[in-house]
Amino acid sequence: MRLRLRSLTVPVGALTIGFLAAAPASAEPVADFYRGKQIKIYIRAAPGGNYDIYSRLLGRHIARFLPGNPSVLPVNMPGGGGLVALNYVARVAPRDGTVITMITQSFPMDQALGLDKNLKVDLRTLNWIGNMSETNEFFYTAKSSPTKILDDARRRETPVAATGVGSIMTQLAAVYNNMLGTRFKVIYGYPSGPDMTLAMERGEVEGRSTSNPQVLGASKAEVTAKYNFLIQAGLRKLPDYEEVPLLRALARSAEQRAVFDFISKAVVVARPIVTNPDVPPERVAALRRAFDAAMADPLVREEARRENLDIGTRSGEELEAIVAEMLATPPAILEQVAQAIQIKSAQPAKGVQPGGAPE
Repeated sequence: MRLRLRSLTVPVGALTIGFLAAAPASAEPVADFYRGKQIKIYIRAAPGGNYDIYSRLLGRHIARFLPGNPSVLPVNMPGGGGLVALNYVARVAPRDGTVITMITQSFPMDQALGLDKNLKVDLRTLNWIGNMSETNEFFYTAKSSPTKILDDARRRETPVAATGVGSIMTQLAAVYNNMLGTRFKVIYGYPSGPDMTLAMERGEVEGRSTSNPQVLGASKAEVTAKYNFLIQAGLRKLPDYEEVPLLRALARSAEQRAVFDFISKAVVVARPIVTNPDVPPERVAALRRAFDAAMADPLVREEARRENLDIGTRSGEELEAIVAEMLATPPAILEQVAQAIQIKSAQPAKGVQPGGAPE
């Protein structure tokens, strides 16, 4: 009888804990959702380029860090400079957390300035997962070029290679010419980075830009033995390249600083991963934390090192804030940016129609 009475006086809290421990495991809604699911990562370019390589690296690893361990299927969807993939993800694909994509770097600037009338997706409606590569954009020349520092580029015309008239390379050349007094002459229409490097070797141009300086050589010493680095654009100097002038630090007025800050934010949105609107918040959070964990994973870092990929991440929350700041830029500053990126000295490479792409 005493035992029975003692059992009746067990505290309610202890009973609650006991019942919870014995209850079926149903308190993992995110894991329950993703278990057995397939995530599709839509790649805005054809196989082989940077967008494809970065996207596939993420796709190989992110599922390991998602509750429920779903599978991941990469799907190449090139076209429209990334608009085909973005429009599909934003407007057609399921809005349930099973779809991600890497959007084109220039889209936030394009929306803020109204540069691309075909960009009709409001980027503020997307859920930003993270940025795979927080790197700067470097202008550099061959060691044989007389343009070895930024002041040399002010004194003489320096031909530089670019992919197209609307590329970040061309826009930065325009900013440097219009606001820093340089004399870069853009030769546009080269299909890829290797083509631009080959053009430097053939003497067609003296320089180009890159967001991935480590691919230029096995070590910093080897890179600087072959190239002159003139300027870098980004929010802060890249480690190992502290001696290269930073665009933001060269502002001579508050107005210039505002323009340079906008351009620098556009540059650091380098490899942005998003999912579509209306995804449940708990799944957005799970995708963000899985992204963070994957980017910090030693296996991913080693794989990126072998493929000469820069990994310097920003969280989805930070990336979302940067894009929101860009899209909230006052119209007067946007007008100054629009004028600053107007290139006045450019010509097509051999075999390229004026204003167009390679034939």
